[in-house]
Amino acid sequence: MNLYLASDHGGYQMKEKLKAYLAGRGLAVVDMGPEGLNPADDYPYYALAVAKAVAAEVGSLGILLCRSGQGVCIVANKVDGVRAALAWQPDVAEAARRDDHVNVLCLPSDYISFEQAQAMVEVWLKTEPGPQPRYLRRLREIQAIEQEN
Repeated sequence: MNLYLASDHGGYQMKEKLKAYLAGRGLAVVDMGPEGLNPADDYPYYALAVAKAVAAEVGSLGILLCRSGQGVCIVANKVDGVRAALAWQPDVAEAARRDDHVNVLCLPSDYISFEQAQAMVEVWLKTEPGPQPRYLRRLREIQAIEQEN
């Protein structure tokens, strides 16, 4: 399983720390950019790259960062098959993975510390998507909406 990672300039520093941390844990981290800090870059390109990669590879996951986490989340959710959610504390990240089978975690780099990001990523990665019928029914409903568009 690949773990795709990207940010814009606002999340760049935290992305780099997370990348090193996750790679140190032996995870297959694929950095989708940016390669360096560029204060003039915009998040849509990077968020779309991660979302497309996650949608194309069954079982893969993605992590996106920008200042508020909202922008990258909006972009990622434009891609069919992606369920992106913004998290600001570990229990939100856990519930998103368990209840909504979220495959892209979006983090607000301006509002959390690296330690908080690390805790959210940890719980999100170890949480299995819930098998309860209501969760699976909701997934089918989302897929039906995607097919209609």
